Amino acid sequence: VLQEQAKRWAVRHSGKGIINEYLYVPDESLKILTFPEMTEEWLDFIVSCRNGNPHSYDIVEGPMANDTIFNYIQNFADGKISRTAFWELAKFKKPTHQISFHTAKALTTLKYVKSYEVYDEE
Repeated sequence: VLQEQAKRWAVRHSGKGIINEYLYVPDESLKILTFPEMTEEWLDFIVSCRNGNPHSYDIVEGPMANDTIFNYIQNFADGKISRTAFWELAKFKKPTHQISFHTAKALTTLKYVKSYEVYDEE
């Protein structure tokens, strides 16, 4: 699933791209926030980040808001829709997965494996 997601992102503008593959080596000294799925806490965290509020996590992992879900989040953050309306709209959407590295120390957990070209097959 992650390779398919990486390929979609790599080829989205020109039909070809490069994927860099890394190995993640966990470091228990890092402060990591994980959201297994879209939850109230996830929504509040995303809105807080979108509003420019800093956080203290080295790594944040969880659902990634695609364009549609992002628009719902923005409408919720702007007060255009209620929290209940957000969840009604989002419940049928399947977000992709994201791991976000926020500090230099977090980046030390990544070990380069390889790079390869990919092409849009459509």
